Amino acid sequence: MAERVRVKTWMPPGHVRAPAYLRGKTGVIERALGAFGNPEQLAYGLPAEKQPLYRVRFSMAEVWGAGAEVSDDTLDAEIYGHWLERV
Repeated sequence: MAERVRVKTWMPPGHVRAPAYLRGKTGVIERALGAFGNPEQLAYGLPAEKQPLYRVRFSMAEVWGAGAEVSDDTLDAEIYGHWLERV
């Protein structure tokens, strides 16, 4: 069974790599993509800790609610691990 995760609802200022429309939404990890320098630190020329990057799959019903045209369709997004929490 795929691991269920929720995108954290943080709203920090500056350059962030988690789409606002996915914050607070629950999806499943489709696959791990490896570890990369944290782009939120790299954007400011700071030393970047490696963070795991995941492809997370969300149902359109989860993302858009009753407004989803086809609720069973999915959307995949690549999200760094520090933005995810297990559910």
